[in-house]
Amino acid sequence: MIITPKCYARKCKHLIGVDQPDGTELTERNICEAFPDGIPLEIIEGINLHVKPYKGDHGIQFEKGESKWIHYH
Repeated sequence: MIITPKCYARKCKHLIGVDQPDGTELTERNICEAFPDGIPLEIIEGINLHVKPYKGDHGIQFEKGESKWIHYH
């Protein structure tokens, strides 16, 4: 079971949802426009609020708004 990222509670508009590359919970990961291959743990846990550039974020940081939260397979 994957944890709900803090960026969901903070309503980041770049949040996409949960991806399961192989269709199982074993590869489940939270994804967003900044981190399409998986959001770093320190951002998921809210340790880093991602309001400043973070390595690999493609120039996208936290912005409040409506997310695209969906569950991919």
